[in-house]
Amino acid sequence: MKVIKILFSSDYGMLGALLGLCALFSIITYEEQQPVGAEGANRLLPELENLRVLDKSVVIAGKGGDEGKIFADSLQALLEERGWQVKKVVKGGPPELGRGLRDAFAGNARVSVLACEQSFANLPVLENLKKSIPGMRDMQVVYPKSYKWPNFLKASNLLNVANQIAVIAIIAIGMTLVIITAGIDLSVGSLIAFSAVLATWIIREWMGAGDATAMGMVAGCILAMLACAGLGLFSGTMVAVFGVPPFVTSLGMMMVASGLAYLLSGGLSIYQLPPSFDWLGRGDHLLGIPNAVVLMVILYLLAHMLMSRTVVGRQVYAVGGNPEAARLSGVPVKKILLWVYAGSGALAGLGGIVMASQFISGDPKYGLMYELYVIAAVVVGGTSLSGGRGKVFGTLIGAFIIAVIQNGMNLTGVQSYTQKVVLGLVLLGAVLLDVLKKRGWKLRTN
Repeated sequence: MKVIKILFSSDYGMLGALLGLCALFSIITYEEQQPVGAEGANRLLPELENLRVLDKSVVIAGKGGDEGKIFADSLQALLEERGWQVKKVVKGGPPELGRGLRDAFAGNARVSVLACEQSFANLPVLENLKKSIPGMRDMQVVYPKSYKWPNFLKASNLLNVANQIAVIAIIAIGMTLVIITAGIDLSVGSLIAFSAVLATWIIREWMGAGDATAMGMVAGCILAMLACAGLGLFSGTMVAVFGVPPFVTSLGMMMVASGLAYLLSGGLSIYQLPPSFDWLGRGDHLLGIPNAVVLMVILYLLAHMLMSRTVVGRQVYAVGGNPEAARLSGVPVKKILLWVYAGSGALAGLGGIVMASQFISGDPKYGLMYELYVIAAVVVGGTSLSGGRGKVFGTLIGAFIIAVIQNGMNLTGVQSYTQKVVLGLVLLGAVLLDVLKKRGWKLRTN
């Protein structure tokens, strides 16, 4: 019971919910797996090495898709390193397999092993060829054996979850700070579109379009982020200096940013970009981890240090808890609000850059409904909508809760309309939990 209390009653109380969801979807998606690609090649290698054969001659067969080609190429490299003689590498379907085996056995040649994907092992073409080619009767057929494992816990799926939530999680850092100050920023979704369009427009018009250099692309992205920070600063000015409610201010800025994105792009996608523009959104240069995920982790570490170890972080909490008391204590309330909204705008701009890099284009329709997902991540992560309380890492947990729910429902075939209902209920549940905590409700564990 102490473990339950720690998981659900601490500052990161939703961690227990996240772990529970992971366990649930792991159980639901637990099924037989067919190894493919490089995984299939690696799993088949020990079995091949343990075979008793007269000579190390082999035909490798993989399906025609990307995974089949990766399987065949990976297995060929592994076997040639270990002294095997690869007679033929077949990539395709049954017709290609038949032609490949006939070529391999031409002139009474000998082949000891057919190493193939499981889908090839029981094809009728093999039985027919064994009847017409005597040498094939002694050929052993091996393939990667299936195993039990949850689809949810596949490494590729977990990386996909992290990569899909990266944009929302990055923007949620800024939203966390805004909500801690008892504010709200509804403009972040439109700022995603504005940033993506502005960055790609600058690269197309000023930096050489498809021939743009790395420095040109970086410059375009920085200018777009600065523009979004400027719009965020304007929102902060309306809130801090003129006292306009954050809801109204950010609602107006949402329309302004969306309109600017459409005006700049003419309502069309901007795609005249260098292929290398996908480095941030699609690259995975650190141990196969997507670059966007690495960026997300770095930003969360920096934000955690800012909010927990610096004077500015404590001042943000003070402004959200009681702005008048904070002002009387010497906290520059207006400057903090200006900084928080500008930071939210800049991070929304960075999210737009990541999204543009993922799709290698800028589109004014990017970011639709993202403000709601971002707010949901912050609230589900434990940040109070009334201000003064919240944790940056709690927001990261909230973002992953949303991503895990979406991914799990996709894996189990839940319709998109039903997913919206579920996510809405999750958000309402998180808000209700926040209200209950404010009234002194605690989880009883004894």
